[in-house]
Order: sequence, then C-alpha cells, then structure tokens
Amino acid sequence: MSRAPLPARILIPVANPGTAEELIRIGAGLLDRRSGALDVLGIVEVPEGMPLSEGATRARHARRLLQRVLDYAPPGTAIHPLVRIGRRAAEGIVEAAAEQEADLIIFGWGGKQSLQTTATDATTGRDEPGKRRRPRSVDGGPTVVSPTIDAVVRESPCDIVVVKQRGTSEVKRILVPVRGGPHAELALTFADALGRANGAEVVVLHLVPPGITLAVRAQAERALAAFIKTHIKGRAEPLVREASNVRNAILREAERADLVVMGASATPGGGDSSLFGAIPEAVAARAKPTVVVVKTRESINRVTFEQLAEKAETLAAADRAAEEARAIPARVERWFGESNYHHAEFADLRRLANLKEAHGVTVSLILPTLNEEETIGPIVRRAIREMMGRVPLLDEILVIDSESTDRTREIAEAEGARVVEHPAVLPRYGSFKGKGEALWKSLHETSGDIIVWADTDVRNWHPRMVYGTLGPLLTEPRLQYVKGYYQRPIVEEGVLKEGGGGRVTELVARPLINLFYPELSGFIQPLAGEYAGRRSLLETIPFFTGYAVEIGHLIDIAERVGIEGLGQVDLERRVHRNQELEGLSRMSFVILQAVMKRLEERRKARLFAELGSTMKLPRSGRGRLGLEVIELADHERPPMIRIPEYVERRNGSG
Repeated sequence: MSRAPLPARILIPVANPGTAEELIRIGAGLLDRRSGALDVLGIVEVPEGMPLSEGATRARHARRLLQRVLDYAPPGTAIHPLVRIGRRAAEGIVEAAAEQEADLIIFGWGGKQSLQTTATDATTGRDEPGKRRRPRSVDGGPTVVSPTIDAVVRESPCDIVVVKQRGTSEVKRILVPVRGGPHAELALTFADALGRANGAEVVVLHLVPPGITLAVRAQAERALAAFIKTHIKGRAEPLVREASNVRNAILREAERADLVVMGASATPGGGDSSLFGAIPEAVAARAKPTVVVVKTRESINRVTFEQLAEKAETLAAADRAAEEARAIPARVERWFGESNYHHAEFADLRRLANLKEAHGVTVSLILPTLNEEETIGPIVRRAIREMMGRVPLLDEILVIDSESTDRTREIAEAEGARVVEHPAVLPRYGSFKGKGEALWKSLHETSGDIIVWADTDVRNWHPRMVYGTLGPLLTEPRLQYVKGYYQRPIVEEGVLKEGGGGRVTELVARPLINLFYPELSGFIQPLAGEYAGRRSLLETIPFFTGYAVEIGHLIDIAERVGIEGLGQVDLERRVHRNQELEGLSRMSFVILQAVMKRLEERRKARLFAELGSTMKLPRSGRGRLGLEVIELADHERPPMIRIPEYVERRNGSG
C-alpha cells in the first residue's frame, strides 16, 4: 500500500484569529510544501428572512480580523484569508472547501459546543432572538463535538481534522494510537509530516488484550512494524502495550507526549452515535497535550455514479433553467456581501507590496487623460511619491492621452510620468476617439500582470483610488476584476451638492442591468472609472472604444469568470467634473447601443429590425428650429491577444 500524499490545499475555519496560531502551525506542518497553501476562512451567518447582502459590513470586519493570521505563517507557507456569507456555517464551509478544491479541513474544538460558533461570526450563535441553538446532529442523534462539524463531516468533499487545542508550542514527541483502517493510515501519514516539520519522534502505539501469548504479541509487533514502514518516512518508535481499558491506556501514554494524533473509529451505520468514535472523542476531551483527530472521506456516505446519472436523467432542461433563474437573486445577495470591500482594508501599502512580491506579479497604473491640466499634476506626483518612492507597489505609471489641447501632457511628463498619445499606438489599425480606445491601446503599452485604471478628472484624488481596487486582487486569488464605487457630489453653478452624481447610472445603466443582466445588479457604480484586473483576463476581452467600455467590461468579464470572479470596493467620495445634460444623453445613447448589441450576440437572434446609431437632437428657441443629427456609435476593438504586435511584444518581454 502506498503512502497517502500530503494535502496541497487546506481550509481552516476560524472565528477568533487570536486562537488560530496553533491550528495554522499544524496546518503548515501537514501541507505539501511544493505547491501548498492554507485558506483561513471566516463565515458570517445571515438569518433566514434577511437578504444575504446584509452581511456585507460584518464581512468587512471579519476580513480585517483575519488579517491577523498572516503573522502566524511559518516561513515559506502561503496563507489566504477568506470570508464567506451564508445561512448556516456548515454550508458555507462545505461550499468554500469545494470552491478552493481543498484536500483537508482543519477545525479547532474548544469544547462540547464551542465549534458551533468557531466556524462562524461569534455574534451569530442564535436562531432566533433570545433562543440558543441546541447541539444536534444532522440525523437527529446526539453530537459531542458540534452541530457545525457534524454537518460538515457528513457533506465534506475532503478529509477532516479536528484539533482539541491545549496551546502546545513545542512538539518533540508525537503519540499515534493505531488499530488499522483508513483513518489510522491517514493519522500516521499526518503524524509523520508533523514529526518531520517539528523534528519530533513519532511513537506509534498499538494496544493488545492482556494475557496474550508471546507468539501473538510477536505477530502484533511485526504487523505494527510493517504498518509503520508503509506510512512513515521520519523517525518512528513502535510501541505495543497490553491494556484492558483502551481509553485509559492511551491517556497514560499521552502524558509523556507533546501531541496526540488519532484516527476516527466511528463507522457509518454502527451503533456508535458519536461523530469520530467514543474513544477518540474521550481522549481529545481528557488528554493533557493537544489532540488531533483525523477522519478520512473514505467512510463518509457517498453518492454513486449510478445515483448521479439517475438523478440527472430525472431533471428536465426546463426545470434546471427555472432553478438557475430562481438562484440568481441569492447569488447576487451572497456576492454583494462577500465581494464588497472598503479601501481601508488595503491601506497598509507595505503589506500590499509584500503580497505583490510574494505572488511574483507586477502592477501597471494607467491614467487616461483628455484636457486634464488642472488635476493631472497632483495625481501623478502623489502616485509616484507614495506608491513608487515610499513603497514599491507600482512598477510603472502610464498617462495615455487622447490628444489634449491644453498642457496635460507637458505637466504629466514634468511630474515624471511616461506619456503616450493613443493615436500613435498601433497606428496601422487606425484610431478612434474615446476613452475605451485609449484603454485598449494602453494594454499594448504596458507590461504589468495587474492593470489599474483610474480617472484623472478627480479633484480630491487620493492613492486609495489605486490601492483600493488593487488590494482585493492581491489578497483574493479568485478575483479577476475589481471596480470602485463612491459617493458622487455634483457641482451646479459653482456649488458642490451631495448625492447628485451618477445620473446615467441610475436612469440608464441600472435599469438595463436589472432587466437583462440581473447577475450584475449588485454593482453600485457599474460605470465607475476606477477599476483593476488581471492582464491574463483583460487581454482576452473586446473593448468598446467610447462611453460603453465600462458596461462592456462587466458583461464580457462576468460571462467568462462569473460574478464570483468580480469584486467592488468602496472608495468613499469622489469629486469630479460633471457633464451637461446633453452630454449625458449622448453617453446614455451609446450605452444603450452596447447593451442591445450584446443581447443580440448572446441570444444569437435579431432583436431589432434596425439598431440606430444616429441621435437626433431637436433645437428650438429664439427664432431657431431644427434637428441636429449626430453619429454616435461605439466601435469595438478585438481582444488584444489577437493583435500580432501585442503577442510579439509580450513574447519578447518574457
């Protein structure tokens, strides 16, 4: 029999990061160091009857708390803090384990009921106001460990470890009581890994009945030696003891150990109602050192391939479509809670720079301009000073200009930025007017693995406009694209008025999204100009050349990676130049065209006999009466990865 491989992905649910150090140390010892990572999970429970999006604020708080666990990471161990929102902690843990493709889940067990909240937000331990939950198992039987672990074990897609923590800091002797079977085999593999990680000796204990003959004892010793040889690489001592009381014998040997690792003994369908078996749970409850109880997935009730096929055959396509449609609101609510960040979570620029270095990625900041001489200077100056000079967070800053007629380019260059006019980029493909054209060509002109775009007509510009959208990409590997949102005051007749901005969003974009792309309805500012994404994704999507670039990004990216790959971040407040009403009308017209175009493409049908691209603007008043006809249509650039010059440039840069 071959030795079981060590887990490459370990999920550790925690509620109190202050007590997670021992769990992380154990997880790091069990990890396959060649490609492994620890995912530390916080679950925020939202009661039935409340939208999942109500958990957004608590999710932010939980993420801030989880940042503490990064300090516990042993050298060379990658830790990823995660926060998920759900109705019940167990469901959230199982879903996160599947999402992260976890090989192992490690729980901390503080007592009979402590894990009821250990895997959840500590404030959500009630079903109803004033009514405590009663510990119970899924099938109605008693549970010694916790309802959460009980439910997770029965549904888990991977192996389980439960740690009864005693705060053990130094491990030199590890006791492993074994009786054989898949749980014992995994326990021995894990004990060996922890032994090698801590430079400890592994003592493998096998208990036999008292009064056996020497021949029977010798046979037990040979079997134990062969068992050890199969599963252990490091130092190991076989130990055969006679005992009439198994529990007490293990507890006696545990007094000389720093750590106990045991396999579960419960079997499905047996008379034992405990989750891991009566003896492992009794040892965990009474032993002096920390106890690690291991349960493999092998003994969990499984659905056969035949059952899956039978189930699939009974589900009609129409029923599946109906279920998916009903699931969209719940998906959006959960996404809104889990993927909604605040820039303050990423204000530690030194930590972000360390994450960037650890991931081995580079970051490009791109600033699109058109006649921004009043604001571009302070923006470039502050970005270079704080995110390149003080902290090496950015690797390059590019000002991509759309033929400004003022001093924008001159000022940006004087402040130290590299400035490029977008009509000069890829000249053989021509040039269109518009912000989207500039953004598309900026991909060709930059080299960063992560691209951050930020508008430059902002009067209260702050580095949070950059690190706010960059931070989630550096901390959440699942995210591919992050948009900013903010409060948008409006200037009317020289007076700053709160809450008047975002008129095109509220009157055009939001109704369209809710009608045709409801999965995107959780975005607060879908047309915001601050966003960041991974180059590997951005180079594969088309770009509208004008006002429709932002809405096009959301539609196309959600189609490729799902809303789970998208995030949004609160940048608080943004004061910028506002357009006149006629300009907003033109913007709305172009955005409508883009949405209609995507609808026709995705549905593979002609929805409209004629999709107009000219806008008629009536002119009247003071002896003037007429109709101005303006051509307003966003062109569409292909994915940059299809441009030979881009591919050649990327290959040339390695």
